[in-house]
Amino acid sequence: MRFKHKNKCTSQLIQFQMRNVIGNPYVHIFGIGLPVLLAMLITRIACMELQGNTAIIMVSTSVYLGMGTLIPMAVLLMGYAVSYAQELSKGIPERMHLFGFKNSVLFCSCAIAQMLFLLIALVIFFLTGIIISGIKIPTVSGLISYILCIFFFSMICLTLAHGIASICRNFGKTYCVCMILYFAFMILGGMMGIQYEDLPKWAQHAAKLLPVTYINKDFYQIWVGKQYNFMPMIQSFLFFGAISVILLFIALKRPSGVRKSI
Repeated sequence: MRFKHKNKCTSQLIQFQMRNVIGNPYVHIFGIGLPVLLAMLITRIACMELQGNTAIIMVSTSVYLGMGTLIPMAVLLMGYAVSYAQELSKGIPERMHLFGFKNSVLFCSCAIAQMLFLLIALVIFFLTGIIISGIKIPTVSGLISYILCIFFFSMICLTLAHGIASICRNFGKTYCVCMILYFAFMILGGMMGIQYEDLPKWAQHAAKLLPVTYINKDFYQIWVGKQYNFMPMIQSFLFFGAISVILLFIALKRPSGVRKSI
């Protein structure tokens, strides 16, 4: 593929990055297949002993809202991190730089491609929930709030993934770290069958620092338009975002034998 404008984030470059995203099997397995499968199984199990259509809809919707966070975690924290780590180990960013591509342009085009795939995955996920599990249609404010939360959470995951990959610089280490974080977020966020109230006290303190906890535990209230205190959730976003930015800053300042990627 020939690129006419190497110093601009063009549609041609975004298409190139999109092909790389689609060719990554991790984003299909963990980003689409696993969230849909887990949401359907957990919804079915949770609703087996419930009586009344209202209770079933509430539980189904809560499960899908929480499981929706698995998509940015899988697409960005897992998929992007391991893919970028492989590129770093092969020296691809340095070669692209030598061919006249700015690192900032490559990162921007990659971020756009990742977000486009993330949007497609979310649409498939929630269409499945509406058709099969009958989740509740949100209010306008609830839908906007959820989109904003997923967007900011996705940007944080992208930053964290880039930092981890830049530090580890190979597939094995990056995959190990990201997989540990992936399942830690699932467990602490209450998406592995253990509710927040059932966690040990130290785990509850850790869970309060993660946005996934509030999205999984409380977001049904926002989804249906009820009043909600956003301050603890905002604080978790700020804390998690700060940690991700600090990690990325450390990664970029880390001396290495190769040119820095961004």
